[in-house]
Amino acid sequence: MRIGILGTGVLAAALGEVWARAGHEVAVAGRSPAKARELAERLGGRAYAVTPRAAVAGRDAVLLAVAWQGAEDVLRSAGATEGTLAGTALIDPTNAVEHGRGVLLTEPGEAMAQRIARLAPGAHVVKAFHLFPSGQWTRPRADGEPPVTVTMCGDDPGALRVVGELVRDVGAVPAVLGSLDRARQLEEVAGFVIGLAFAGTDPGSAVPSGAA
Repeated sequence: MRIGILGTGVLAAALGEVWARAGHEVAVAGRSPAKARELAERLGGRAYAVTPRAAVAGRDAVLLAVAWQGAEDVLRSAGATEGTLAGTALIDPTNAVEHGRGVLLTEPGEAMAQRIARLAPGAHVVKAFHLFPSGQWTRPRADGEPPVTVTMCGDDPGALRVVGELVRDVGAVPAVLGSLDRARQLEEVAGFVIGLAFAGTDPGSAVPSGAA
């Protein structure tokens, strides 16, 4: 696939590394061209640095790998408000939560993924990759360790299929929760996980396992 990454931080590096290793073309862009070039060189393979507009042009998928506060600026720099992402799978892994507490900072009833969809008219936004720390995607899996599940939601079946393939490329299993109107629910789950983790509790211990 032809993948664009908006951002140069730890999540961009982790997913970009695995996708480049899988043979995908990865175009990296960020606020700092120097950091984008540095990351592309580290990723190797078919990775290269471009401008934000070039990172979203003609891509099969684009990863919005920035902090939620910077999402609007980077999308505007990529021309998203002008429709440059129309028809493209736009992966949203952002968590608009209060640091250390996990309380959502979006308006009541609003999902960050829906805000991003408004900022990128015509884009097929898929909420995904927002629950696990970046290191999950680059660490070797122990013998017998089952793959983790990446829960997703989105409105476009084609975009969900594309993102599902990229989830499998990082060794995980995709699971579609529903349409984008359920993104708030997924974001609340992230707040739940973050809040428990910062309080010193393993979030996994608070979730029932096995069949319902």
